[in-house]
Amino acid sequence: MEENRRKRQRERARKAELRRRQVRRQKMILGGGAGGILLLLILVLAVRGIAGGAAEKQKEEKQEQAQEAQEKEPEKVSLTISAAGDCTLGTDEYFYYPTSLPAKYEEEQDPGYFFQKVEPIFSQDDLTIVNMEGTLTQETARKENEIYAFKGDEEYAQILTEGSVEAANLANNHSYDYGEKSYTDTIQALEDVGISTFGYDRTAIVDVKGVKVGLLGTYELDVHEDCEEDMIENIQSLQEQGAQIIIASFHWGIERANIPNEIQVDLAHSAIDHGADLVLGHHPHVLQGIETYKGKNIVYSLANFCFGGNSSPSDMDSMIFQQTFTLEDGELIEDNVTNVIPVKVSSSWEQGINDYQPVPVEGDTGEAIISRLEEYSQNMAEQYGTEAAQIQSSLDKNQDEKTQTETVSGEAVEE
Repeated sequence: MEENRRKRQRERARKAELRRRQVRRQKMILGGGAGGILLLLILVLAVRGIAGGAAEKQKEEKQEQAQEAQEKEPEKVSLTISAAGDCTLGTDEYFYYPTSLPAKYEEEQDPGYFFQKVEPIFSQDDLTIVNMEGTLTQETARKENEIYAFKGDEEYAQILTEGSVEAANLANNHSYDYGEKSYTDTIQALEDVGISTFGYDRTAIVDVKGVKVGLLGTYELDVHEDCEEDMIENIQSLQEQGAQIIIASFHWGIERANIPNEIQVDLAHSAIDHGADLVLGHHPHVLQGIETYKGKNIVYSLANFCFGGNSSPSDMDSMIFQQTFTLEDGELIEDNVTNVIPVKVSSSWEQGINDYQPVPVEGDTGEAIISRLEEYSQNMAEQYGTEAAQIQSSLDKNQDEKTQTETVSGEAVEE
């Protein structure tokens, strides 16, 4: 009995020892597994950290590359310039007063009346230039031996500002109609209301959308080719002042001639050869053709516009010439975008009366004006061996818009 009891005790002790050993092995296994898991987690986090850092760096590099690419893209600026012809804001003292521009001004009591029909065009552009032919002064001593002498009150300058005109050429044969002071009075009256003036030895630089537009005006009628040297000096002066676009305005040619003379052609080419980007002409009081020379436009005569010099001119056809210039990184690029808007100098043109209110015209009337321009341009090209400009007009644009509207409407109906 005693022996059996001892055997059972030894067996229990052996089994207890076996259980203790199993428990120790399980603890060791569990401890090692946890350590492995912990190590694995550390490794995973480390890898993720490295990957995250790489991704963040890659993101930053992409952002830097995008910024560099954006900085390298050329900065483009486009601006549209409108040009119109002779504006005589007054009358000759010997003209019949009741049909004069001052009488219309007194009747309307509104300087905005005169450019009312064209102001929506000029207010949409970036710069509007006209030829101011006459004086705004209180001087009474008329220039001797002058057949026609034009003047108006200084307050008539508001006609231009109300019409959204920003610049005026003063180099013409009526700028001194009442003497030297009448000329300086006109400059003062215009610039007092914010209109830039230029002409003769006075150039102007107008800031348009951060672009420096240089303006010069040349009077040819008395000196002819002798004005070329002064014109070249004015262009060079504007270049030295940093002008990025240069517009040369000329008062030249023969009255009522629809084809420019040789002097006009030579001077226009010289202006472009020396750096002008656009040439504008006036004085003939009628339209002349448009030429493209070395990729630049020459508008030989813009004709009359708001013209107080005649209460019933026989030819009331006129135009607004527009050109859009584009610069990349401050440099003018070759981009000949133009638009000719046919105009009558009077909204009462059908009655043969000048009410001094220029009006854009469409339909057959507008087409007739564009046809005249095309004919004059072609005739000039044949005579001088020049290149007639391809005239793009507002009538083309209106027709394109009408066609698009009809097409869209047609599609809508079919659906």
